[in-house]
Amino acid sequence: MPQTPAIFDRKLLRTRRQRARLLGPETFLLDRVAADLAERLSAVLRQFERAVDLGTPTDAVRRALCAGGKVATIIAVEPAAERLDNSFLRVAADEEALPFADASLDLVVSGLALQFVNDLPGTLIQIRRALKPDGLLLAALIGGDSLIELREAFAAAESENEGGISPRVAPFADVRDMGALLQRAGFALPVVDTDRLTVRYDSVFALMRDLRRMGASNALSERRRAPLRRATLARAAEIYRERFTDPDGKLPASFDVIWLSGWAPHESQQRPLQPGAATRRLADALGTKEISAGEKAER
Repeated sequence: MPQTPAIFDRKLLRTRRQRARLLGPETFLLDRVAADLAERLSAVLRQFERAVDLGTPTDAVRRALCAGGKVATIIAVEPAAERLDNSFLRVAADEEALPFADASLDLVVSGLALQFVNDLPGTLIQIRRALKPDGLLLAALIGGDSLIELREAFAAAESENEGGISPRVAPFADVRDMGALLQRAGFALPVVDTDRLTVRYDSVFALMRDLRRMGASNALSERRRAPLRRATLARAAEIYRERFTDPDGKLPASFDVIWLSGWAPHESQQRPLQPGAATRRLADALGTKEISAGEKAER
Protein backbone atom coordinates (compact mmCIF):
# COMPACT_ATOMS: atom_id res chain seq x y z
CA MET A 1 0.00 0.00 0.00
CA PRO A 2 1.28 3.52 -0.74
CA GLN A 3 2.50 5.37 2.33
CA THR A 4 0.58 8.47 3.40
CA PRO A 5 2.67 11.62 2.80
CA ALA A 6 3.95 13.20 6.01
CA ILE A 7 2.61 16.71 5.49
CA PHE A 8 3.06 17.63 9.15
CA ASP A 9 5.97 16.95 11.47
CA ARG A 10 3.91 15.50 14.32
CA LYS A 11 6.83 15.44 16.77
CA LEU A 12 7.53 19.11 16.11
CA LEU A 13 3.82 19.90 16.51
CA ARG A 14 3.86 18.39 20.01
CA THR A 15 6.95 20.43 20.85
CA ARG A 16 5.24 23.62 19.63
CA ARG A 17 2.20 22.88 21.78
CA GLN A 18 4.36 22.35 24.86
CA ARG A 19 6.10 25.67 24.16
CA ALA A 20 2.71 27.39 23.84
CA ARG A 21 1.69 26.19 27.31
CA LEU A 22 4.92 27.49 28.78
CA LEU A 23 4.39 30.87 27.11
CA GLY A 24 0.80 31.03 28.34
CA PRO A 25 -1.59 29.61 25.72
CA GLU A 26 -3.88 31.79 23.62
CA THR A 27 -7.20 29.95 23.72
CA PHE A 28 -9.87 32.27 22.28
CA LEU A 29 -10.45 30.04 19.24
CA LEU A 30 -10.64 26.85 21.31
CA ASP A 31 -12.93 28.45 23.86
CA ARG A 32 -15.32 29.54 21.12
CA VAL A 33 -15.25 26.10 19.51
CA ALA A 34 -15.89 24.41 22.87
CA ALA A 35 -18.96 26.59 23.51
CA ASP A 36 -20.28 26.02 19.97
CA LEU A 37 -19.70 22.27 20.23
CA ALA A 38 -21.65 22.06 23.49
CA GLU A 39 -24.49 24.06 21.93
CA ARG A 40 -24.61 21.80 18.87
CA LEU A 41 -24.62 18.71 21.04
CA SER A 42 -27.46 20.10 23.15
CA ALA A 43 -29.70 19.88 20.07
CA VAL A 44 -29.20 16.09 19.96
CA LEU A 45 -32.03 14.51 21.96
CA ARG A 46 -30.11 11.71 23.62
CA GLN A 47 -27.51 10.99 26.30
CA PHE A 48 -24.05 9.54 25.58
CA GLU A 49 -22.54 6.98 27.93
CA ARG A 50 -18.91 6.97 26.75
CA ALA A 51 -17.27 9.81 24.82
CA VAL A 52 -13.75 10.46 23.55
CA ASP A 53 -12.25 13.91 23.06
CA LEU A 54 -9.74 13.34 20.29
CA GLY A 55 -6.66 15.54 20.36
CA THR A 56 -8.16 18.83 21.58
CA PRO A 57 -5.12 20.78 22.86
CA THR A 58 -6.81 21.99 26.08
CA ASP A 59 -9.56 20.80 28.40
CA ALA A 60 -12.03 23.39 27.05
CA VAL A 61 -14.18 20.88 25.13
CA ARG A 62 -14.21 18.38 28.01
CA ARG A 63 -15.31 21.03 30.48
CA ALA A 64 -18.05 22.27 28.14
CA LEU A 65 -19.38 18.72 27.76
CA CYS A 66 -19.38 18.22 31.53
CA ALA A 67 -21.34 21.43 31.99
CA GLY A 68 -23.87 20.30 29.37
CA GLY A 69 -24.67 17.11 31.27
CA LYS A 70 -25.20 14.95 28.18
CA VAL A 71 -22.11 12.75 28.58
CA ALA A 72 -21.49 10.28 31.41
CA THR A 73 -17.80 9.47 30.85
CA ILE A 74 -15.28 11.54 28.87
CA ILE A 75 -11.89 10.14 27.86
CA ALA A 76 -9.18 12.50 26.60
CA VAL A 77 -6.93 11.11 23.86
CA GLU A 78 -3.63 12.97 23.66
CA PRO A 79 0.13 12.30 23.64
CA ALA A 80 1.40 11.59 27.16
CA ALA A 81 3.57 14.72 27.08
CA GLU A 82 0.47 16.89 26.65
CA ARG A 83 -1.36 15.87 29.82
CA LEU A 84 -2.74 18.88 31.63
CA ASP A 85 -4.24 17.66 34.91
CA ASN A 86 -6.03 14.68 36.41
CA SER A 87 -9.58 15.98 36.06
CA PHE A 88 -10.40 13.58 33.21
CA LEU A 89 -9.60 10.03 32.17
CA ARG A 90 -6.74 10.14 29.69
CA VAL A 91 -5.33 7.77 27.11
CA ALA A 92 -1.88 8.39 25.63
CA ALA A 93 -2.34 7.92 21.89
CA ASP A 94 -2.03 9.70 18.57
CA GLU A 95 -5.02 10.84 16.52
CA GLU A 96 -3.69 8.72 13.65
CA ALA A 97 -3.65 5.44 15.66
CA LEU A 98 -6.72 5.05 17.88
CA PRO A 99 -6.48 2.32 20.55
CA PHE A 100 -10.23 1.66 20.91
CA ALA A 101 -12.07 -1.52 20.04
CA ASP A 102 -14.66 -1.54 17.30
CA ALA A 103 -18.13 -0.35 18.38
CA SER A 104 -16.94 0.73 21.84
CA LEU A 105 -17.75 4.48 21.89
CA ASP A 106 -21.00 6.45 21.84
CA LEU A 107 -19.53 9.84 20.94
CA VAL A 108 -16.27 11.20 19.50
CA VAL A 109 -15.59 14.95 19.61
CA SER A 110 -12.54 16.93 18.55
CA GLY A 111 -11.67 20.61 18.72
CA LEU A 112 -9.07 22.12 16.37
CA ALA A 113 -6.85 19.03 16.15
CA LEU A 114 -7.76 17.11 13.00
CA GLN A 115 -6.34 19.79 10.67
CA PHE A 116 -2.86 18.55 11.66
CA VAL A 117 -3.51 14.87 10.89
CA ASN A 118 -1.52 13.52 7.96
CA ASP A 119 -4.09 10.84 7.03
CA LEU A 120 -7.48 12.42 7.70
CA PRO A 121 -9.46 9.80 5.68
CA GLY A 122 -7.76 7.04 7.67
CA THR A 123 -8.48 8.76 10.98
CA LEU A 124 -12.16 9.20 10.06
CA ILE A 125 -12.40 5.50 9.20
CA GLN A 126 -10.89 4.58 12.58
CA ILE A 127 -13.37 6.87 14.36
CA ARG A 128 -16.33 5.36 12.53
CA ARG A 129 -15.20 1.83 13.41
CA ALA A 130 -14.76 2.77 17.08
CA LEU A 131 -18.29 4.19 17.30
CA LYS A 132 -21.20 2.00 18.28
CA PRO A 133 -24.07 1.81 15.78
CA ASP A 134 -25.84 5.20 15.94
CA GLY A 135 -22.77 6.74 17.60
CA LEU A 136 -21.91 10.34 16.72
CA LEU A 137 -18.82 12.18 15.50
CA LEU A 138 -18.82 15.95 16.10
CA ALA A 139 -15.59 17.77 15.25
CA ALA A 140 -14.27 21.20 14.39
CA LEU A 141 -11.08 21.83 12.43
CA ILE A 142 -9.42 24.83 10.85
CA GLY A 143 -9.78 24.80 7.07
CA GLY A 144 -10.93 26.68 4.00
CA ASP A 145 -9.32 30.09 3.50
CA SER A 146 -7.94 30.41 7.02
CA LEU A 147 -5.02 32.85 7.27
CA ILE A 148 -5.31 33.62 3.55
CA GLU A 149 -3.99 37.13 4.24
CA LEU A 150 -0.83 35.85 5.94
CA ARG A 151 -0.29 33.24 3.24
CA GLU A 152 -0.52 35.85 0.48
CA ALA A 153 1.77 38.32 2.26
CA PHE A 154 4.50 35.75 2.85
CA ALA A 155 4.27 34.39 -0.70
CA ALA A 156 4.66 37.86 -2.19
CA ALA A 157 7.53 38.81 0.16
CA GLU A 158 9.49 35.63 -0.51
CA SER A 159 9.00 35.96 -4.25
CA GLU A 160 10.47 39.47 -4.10
CA ASN A 161 13.32 38.86 -1.65
CA GLU A 162 14.29 35.22 -2.06
CA GLY A 163 13.36 34.32 -5.61
CA GLY A 164 10.73 31.75 -4.65
CA ILE A 165 8.27 30.73 -1.96
CA SER A 166 8.43 28.09 0.77
CA PRO A 167 5.61 26.46 2.77
CA ARG A 168 4.72 28.84 5.61
CA VAL A 169 1.00 28.26 6.23
CA ALA A 170 -0.54 24.79 6.40
CA PRO A 171 -2.63 23.51 3.46
CA PHE A 172 -6.13 23.49 4.92
CA ALA A 173 -8.95 21.13 4.01
CA ASP A 174 -11.59 22.39 1.59
CA VAL A 175 -15.10 22.34 3.01
CA ARG A 176 -16.41 20.97 -0.31
CA ASP A 177 -14.33 17.81 0.15
CA MET A 178 -15.23 17.06 3.76
CA GLY A 179 -18.71 15.67 3.14
CA ALA A 180 -17.27 13.22 0.62
CA LEU A 181 -14.60 12.16 3.14
CA LEU A 182 -17.26 11.44 5.76
CA GLN A 183 -19.23 9.32 3.30
CA ARG A 184 -16.07 7.54 2.18
CA ALA A 185 -15.33 6.70 5.83
CA GLY A 186 -18.78 5.10 6.14
CA PHE A 187 -20.66 7.75 8.10
CA ALA A 188 -24.40 8.12 7.69
CA LEU A 189 -26.22 11.46 7.61
CA PRO A 190 -23.03 13.53 7.13
CA VAL A 191 -23.27 17.30 7.67
CA VAL A 192 -20.53 19.86 6.99
CA ASP A 193 -20.71 23.62 7.56
CA THR A 194 -18.30 26.51 8.07
CA ASP A 195 -18.06 29.28 10.63
CA ARG A 196 -15.94 32.26 9.50
CA LEU A 197 -14.23 34.19 12.29
CA THR A 198 -12.29 37.38 11.57
CA VAL A 199 -9.84 38.49 14.26
CA ARG A 200 -8.35 41.99 14.03
CA TYR A 201 -4.81 42.85 15.08
CA ASP A 202 -2.65 45.92 15.50
CA SER A 203 0.20 44.30 13.57
CA VAL A 204 1.27 41.13 11.78
CA PHE A 205 3.63 40.45 14.67
CA ALA A 206 0.71 40.35 17.12
CA LEU A 207 -0.98 37.74 14.90
CA MET A 208 2.21 35.68 14.76
CA ARG A 209 2.55 35.84 18.55
CA ASP A 210 -0.97 34.49 18.90
CA LEU A 211 -0.23 31.64 16.48
CA ARG A 212 2.86 30.77 18.49
CA ARG A 213 0.84 30.75 21.73
CA MET A 214 -1.74 28.50 20.03
CA GLY A 215 1.01 26.00 19.19
CA ALA A 216 0.08 26.58 15.54
CA SER A 217 3.27 28.00 14.08
CA ASN A 218 4.83 26.27 11.08
CA ALA A 219 5.11 22.48 11.59
CA LEU A 220 5.14 21.47 7.92
CA SER A 221 7.54 18.68 7.02
CA GLU A 222 8.66 20.59 3.92
CA ARG A 223 9.24 23.86 5.74
CA ARG A 224 12.44 25.75 5.01
CA ARG A 225 14.97 24.97 7.73
CA ALA A 226 16.94 28.21 7.37
CA PRO A 227 15.78 31.07 9.65
CA LEU A 228 13.45 33.58 8.06
CA ARG A 229 15.39 36.63 6.91
CA ARG A 230 14.51 39.86 8.68
CA ALA A 231 14.11 41.68 5.37
CA THR A 232 11.59 39.08 4.18
CA LEU A 233 9.62 39.27 7.43
CA ALA A 234 9.56 43.07 7.29
CA ARG A 235 8.41 43.00 3.66
CA ALA A 236 5.66 40.49 4.50
CA ALA A 237 4.42 42.84 7.23
CA GLU A 238 4.41 45.74 4.74
CA ILE A 239 2.48 43.75 2.13
CA TYR A 240 -0.06 42.58 4.72
CA ARG A 241 -0.68 46.19 5.77
CA GLU A 242 -0.80 47.48 2.18
CA ARG A 243 -3.33 44.90 0.99
CA PHE A 244 -5.54 44.15 3.97
CA THR A 245 -5.72 47.10 6.39
CA ASP A 246 -9.24 47.97 7.57
CA PRO A 247 -10.35 51.63 7.51
CA ASP A 248 -9.55 51.98 11.23
CA GLY A 249 -5.99 50.71 10.75
CA LYS A 250 -6.57 47.20 12.13
CA LEU A 251 -5.37 44.10 10.27
CA PRO A 252 -7.91 41.28 9.76
CA ALA A 253 -6.97 37.60 10.03
CA SER A 254 -9.47 35.04 8.76
CA PHE A 255 -10.15 31.70 10.46
CA ASP A 256 -12.58 29.23 8.87
CA VAL A 257 -13.80 26.61 11.35
CA ILE A 258 -15.17 23.59 9.48
CA TRP A 259 -17.73 21.58 11.45
CA LEU A 260 -18.17 17.86 10.75
CA SER A 261 -20.88 15.58 12.02
CA GLY A 262 -21.77 12.06 11.05
CA TRP A 263 -23.35 8.97 12.56
CA ALA A 264 -22.23 5.37 12.58
CA PRO A 265 -24.88 3.55 10.52
CA HIS A 266 -27.87 2.07 12.34
CA GLU A 267 -31.14 0.57 11.14
CA SER A 268 -33.19 3.23 12.96
CA GLN A 269 -31.73 6.09 10.89
CA GLN A 270 -33.59 7.73 8.04
CA ARG A 271 -32.74 6.47 4.57
CA PRO A 272 -33.59 7.86 1.13
CA LEU A 273 -36.41 6.07 -0.66
CA GLN A 274 -35.56 3.69 -3.47
CA PRO A 275 -36.35 4.96 -6.99
CA GLY A 276 -40.00 4.29 -7.79
CA ALA A 277 -41.01 3.88 -4.14
CA ALA A 278 -42.98 7.14 -3.94
CA THR A 279 -46.72 6.75 -3.26
CA ARG A 280 -47.73 10.22 -4.41
CA ARG A 281 -46.97 12.11 -7.63
CA LEU A 282 -44.96 15.33 -7.41
CA ALA A 283 -47.50 17.05 -9.69
CA ASP A 284 -50.28 16.27 -7.19
CA ALA A 285 -48.22 17.67 -4.31
CA LEU A 286 -47.56 20.87 -6.28
CA GLY A 287 -51.14 21.14 -7.52
CA THR A 288 -50.11 21.25 -11.17
CA LYS A 289 -50.47 19.17 -14.35
CA GLU A 290 -47.89 16.48 -15.10
CA ILE A 291 -46.18 16.84 -18.50
CA SER A 292 -44.40 13.87 -20.08
CA ALA A 293 -40.82 14.18 -21.32
CA GLY A 294 -41.85 14.45 -24.97
CA GLU A 295 -44.66 16.96 -24.43
CA LYS A 296 -44.26 20.73 -24.63
CA ALA A 297 -45.75 22.94 -21.96
CA GLU A 298 -48.61 25.20 -23.00
CA ARG A 299 -47.75 28.90 -23.24
